[in-house]
Amino acid sequence: MVNNLRDQLIRDEGDVPYAYQDSLGYWTIGVGFLIDRRKGGRLPDAVRDFWLDYEITEKRKELERRIPWITTLDQARQDCLLNMTFNLGVEGLLSFKNTLSLVQSGQYEKASVEMLKSRWATQVGNRAKRLSEQMRTGKYV
Repeated sequence: MVNNLRDQLIRDEGDVPYAYQDSLGYWTIGVGFLIDRRKGGRLPDAVRDFWLDYEITEKRKELERRIPWITTLDQARQDCLLNMTFNLGVEGLLSFKNTLSLVQSGQYEKASVEMLKSRWATQVGNRAKRLSEQMRTGKYV
């Protein structure tokens, strides 16, 4: 039953949780949100800010669930691992077993070296160098 505009829009536009091409071939997401720049579409700043904050919160919860000791780290080192999670996913970060073991035991210098030995480091370049330094020093870079 349609009770309001919101219900009508979901019924008429659909509600698709991923990017798709509409009937005219323009990239769209959600309930008819045009994101195709060819037609002036984009995600508004407030939506991007909300989405980023949401993802940070969700990924932080997942890391705290999977590696509870992360909460014993200073904020910069926690955020270093969280930044890596954005790039690698939780499972990808957890595959850094040696690095995580070193971090957990407070061997940040060695952990930072291990980070740079990874295939990930060759793929992301300067990001890995910055995060390695952040892990080593406990300061945002």
